[in-house]
Amino acid sequence: MNIRKAAEADIDAVTEIYDHIHDEEESGRMTIGWQRGVYPVRATAEAAVSLGELFVLEDGGKVFAAGRINQRQVPEYAGADWLYKAADEDIWVLHTLVVEPSANGRGYARAFLEFYENYAREHGSHVLRIDTNQRNSAARAMYAKHGWREAGIVPCTFNGLTGVQLVCLEKKI
Repeated sequence: MNIRKAAEADIDAVTEIYDHIHDEEESGRMTIGWQRGVYPVRATAEAAVSLGELFVLEDGGKVFAAGRINQRQVPEYAGADWLYKAADEDIWVLHTLVVEPSANGRGYARAFLEFYENYAREHGSHVLRIDTNQRNSAARAMYAKHGWREAGIVPCTFNGLTGVQLVCLEKKI
């Protein structure tokens, strides 16, 4: 297993993961709160790659997970009750963490979160943030299991999705 910065050549694989997640949501086997054609889409991965912010987890030469890591907090975060205060430049955010649905249970999400924590630590930060949809109970349970604190739920339109109850999470490392 290896986590590395994504390249343009990885965009197809990441987009395929998005599509598989949409398939699972549309079938009722997963509840994420995303919508095909709205978010996430190919342009989501393309934008992250172009800025050098997309990372992929590969195992055996195949991409199984991806996420965007940067220091940009979305405006909706202002509605959360953050316990861990820090200057914007001292906070790292993980956006759009995805794992190939057929690979659930293999520890890829946990490995990606560990990578994210180490990445932030290496860049001098001890305050991390992430978000998810209130409907995504699996992600909320996983984050809680790994020491993340829910700082609030913000009603909003998020990434083009209306009626989102955005769960803002934080962790101090």
